[in-house]
Amino acid sequence: MGEKDHGGVLVEFRLLGSVALVTEDGDVALGPAKRSSLLVMLLLRPNSAVNVNQLIDALWEEEPPTHAKTVLQGHVSRLRALLAEHGAEAYGVELATQGSAYVLRMPESLVDAHRFEELVALAGVQRRPADAVRMLREALSYWQGPALTGTVHSRPLEAAAGGLEELRLASVESLAEAYGELGEHARAAAVLRTEAVAHPLRESLAAALMLALGRSGRQSDAIDWYHRTRRLLAEELGVDPGETLSEAYATLLRAAEPVAVARPVVPVSVAAPEGLPRAPRGFTGRGAELAALDRAVRGGEGPVCLVTGPAGVGKTAFAVHWAYERRADFPDGRLFADLRGFSDTPAPETAAVLREFLLALGVQPQRIPEAVEARGALFRSLTADRRLLVVLDNARSSEQVRPLLPGGDHCTSLVTSRDRLGGLIASDAARPVPLGHLPPAASTALLTTVLGETRVAAEPAAAARLAGLCDGLPLALRVTAARLAERPQWTLDAMVGELADEQGRLMLLDVEDRGVSAALRLTVQQLPESAARLFRAIGLHTGSDLDRFAAGALVGTSPTQASADLDRLAAAHLLTESVPGRWMPHDLVRLYARHIAPGADPEGLPRLLDHYLYTGLAADAAAEPGSQPCYSLPADARRPAATREFEDRTAALDWYVAERAALEGAVAAAAALGLHDRAWRLALVQWPLMLMRIGDGWTPLLEAGLASAEHMGDFDAQSRTRALLGWILHEEGRDAEALVHLEKAPGLAARAGDTISEAIAYVNHAAVLDATGEHERAGLLMLHAVSLADRTGHPSTQVLTLHHLAGHCMKAGDYHAALAHTLRAGELVAPDAVVVQAQLQIVRGEALAGIGRVEEAADQLERAIVASDAAGFAEGSARAAAGLSRLSANR
Repeated sequence: MGEKDHGGVLVEFRLLGSVALVTEDGDVALGPAKRSSLLVMLLLRPNSAVNVNQLIDALWEEEPPTHAKTVLQGHVSRLRALLAEHGAEAYGVELATQGSAYVLRMPESLVDAHRFEELVALAGVQRRPADAVRMLREALSYWQGPALTGTVHSRPLEAAAGGLEELRLASVESLAEAYGELGEHARAAAVLRTEAVAHPLRESLAAALMLALGRSGRQSDAIDWYHRTRRLLAEELGVDPGETLSEAYATLLRAAEPVAVARPVVPVSVAAPEGLPRAPRGFTGRGAELAALDRAVRGGEGPVCLVTGPAGVGKTAFAVHWAYERRADFPDGRLFADLRGFSDTPAPETAAVLREFLLALGVQPQRIPEAVEARGALFRSLTADRRLLVVLDNARSSEQVRPLLPGGDHCTSLVTSRDRLGGLIASDAARPVPLGHLPPAASTALLTTVLGETRVAAEPAAAARLAGLCDGLPLALRVTAARLAERPQWTLDAMVGELADEQGRLMLLDVEDRGVSAALRLTVQQLPESAARLFRAIGLHTGSDLDRFAAGALVGTSPTQASADLDRLAAAHLLTESVPGRWMPHDLVRLYARHIAPGADPEGLPRLLDHYLYTGLAADAAAEPGSQPCYSLPADARRPAATREFEDRTAALDWYVAERAALEGAVAAAAALGLHDRAWRLALVQWPLMLMRIGDGWTPLLEAGLASAEHMGDFDAQSRTRALLGWILHEEGRDAEALVHLEKAPGLAARAGDTISEAIAYVNHAAVLDATGEHERAGLLMLHAVSLADRTGHPSTQVLTLHHLAGHCMKAGDYHAALAHTLRAGELVAPDAVVVQAQLQIVRGEALAGIGRVEEAADQLERAIVASDAAGFAEGSARAAAGLSRLSANR
């Protein structure tokens, strides 16, 4: 067994967002919603006994099943294991049983909701508004999304989530009130507006927003907000505004002029600062994203806009280009700071950035305060009444950005980052503007800006191919264009040939320190160690995308830890969640991961192969219940931390489809490592999908499996592989080749001493002989196969041989014998083997039709259609429907 990697140790429990254990390496998802709900119920009452019945009420939305206590005990057991896995005991955390209840003994400070509530309470007793602002902002920064996300929608949990949300909204209102006491009414309005839009019927929010707008000189907007809320209350609830809203409206009407705000007296110049770097040359495309940024800027007071995307996608160029294009919108100037969040050089201190901003705004050096908090307050004061743009480039975290945000509702902050910065969205209502890879037309246009229209127009196909090889990444496109510009004698097609070589592509896309590798290296350096380890391991993966189970196998951690790391890589724009539950890197990111894969755990790939062996057996059992496993596990196979469970046949088939490329790659990788005992098994594992999609080109995969089986000299492996390969070749119309394999398969199985495999090999051989006209020999071999199957007493093999024998009898016109064989097979077939039941019903219906029992035949065929449709067995549905049609025509 492989050594288990326990991942990071416990840091805290999160309730304010997606429920999770949070470790030093990142979030640890808890698995099923019921397990998350169990943890929440215990965390909401730490150090107190929670009765089993209370837990059951919370874990089921409706009437709990009779075995609810057993399910609950299973989740308690797994939760204990997770806590132990992440060293919770060292933090004083223990999940104990107390009679008919459970208690989570722990320091309450480990729960984010507890710290949030403590900070809110502390803020409420502060004498200085600035201290209250600081505490409330810190409290609200704990929120990562709606409270208790990922739990069951039961009444107790929804009530708890509602209580937390109510406290959050009250905290937002308190924050706005504290801003107002500081005279920062525009910031108060910005904070309130986001929540007022989300909660339009909450009168206290609307009232506070109206007053903040009025005090910041926007009385018209404030009065408009009152009438909007009044109409909504009438339309949605049929009520008039309450006392709070009415009093706020009256205050606005009485106000003759905006409230004056005291400002610090600081000598400043009147010149508008211009701190932007030079405009990017050859900027092209991004029309939709530029429009989205325009909308985001127009969407609120003092907006914070967040441009996110992967390394090399052109975030800085995009932000600076937009800033130059919108110069007229910011007559009071534009400030720029590179926060170097993803750089080899240290990030600048907040105090240093604020000093540069204050100097740009005209503050004399001797007048700049020493304390960073005082510098921040002065910066917000000076920007309160300006129309100013602040560009904060290359931010690593929300904490790095917050102290640098200006104070006025006419200011715009434009932040760029490789990370999603969810905290900034939660605490400052930042509006995300994601930047993806360029589409083909825009990629070609970017090449044209460097190389000229003539050169690109001369080779349009090569230009399009170059754009594809650069993965739509502006940095890669510019590096490629620069290399071509330096070599005017080169054709674009010659560069295509160079880049098409994956081994050298990253090297060719590097120019000094601005290449793709350098950009990705800096991104990876900033990751938590567990996420960086997974990224290196992804370079070992044999497919184009992967799930959390495969990811966990690659690094030797649990799927829960892998899921948290995959989310972290997605947040850093190194992966995208191509479909729910499956993650994929872009082509150049995948190349870079492969480039650094030698630094990954050398046992990662063998662990992945064993993960596929274990999961494949589970999928086969769900797809074909009761059938003989297509292999036994190698003696040294390492069991993964967890194996995916499949609810039914459809789930198993979906897994085969999703993993097909990865499994085919795994066969080649296993053979290359000399692990031929893994290779032949992995070649067979998709056999249920092969039989469902018979013409999908499976022959090369099975031939590779056979080569590994022969390399090992394993008779059982050879027999199984030849029997399946022969059947696939027959279905492809290659009977001569099929029979070569099928003639050998039974003898190999006999030498291996596997009677079940021998029976299957004989029946496959006989079926192909029957199809090629050798009916007499086929019949004899089928009878022998039935005899062997009966000797084994293995029901699914008996059913298989009887089904084929019934088909042989149908061809010979012996309908009574065919009917007898299907009836006997029907007594042996597993209840959940839906496809096999449908196949038997079809043959039974056709046999009954041959005898003349038409009504019974129609009933069997109708049942077969229902069963086939339920199992997604299109071939069965079509054959049964054709049989019904013939019956109708002959009536």
